Amino acid sequence: MAAIELDSPLSAGDSITIKGATTDFTMVVESMQIDHETVEMAGAGDGVGLLVAERVRPGDLVYKA
Repeated sequence: MAAIELDSPLSAGDSITIKGATTDFTMVVESMQIDHETVEMAGAGDGVGLLVAERVRPGDLVYKA
C-alpha cells in the first residue's frame, strides 16, 4: 500500500509510473481508497491509498503514464 496526495485527478484503470532512487515501475491502478473507503476516482488535493505491485519508499514520485 502507498499513500499519496494527488496533484491531478486519478481513476481506477489509469496507468501510473512510480520512480525513486531504487524504485522504477509502471502499473495500472486497480484499487484506490480514501479514508478506508474504496473509490473509483479522486481529484487534485485528495490523499489516497493505492494497492501497489512493488515496494515504494518516502520521496518516490508518482506520474500518470
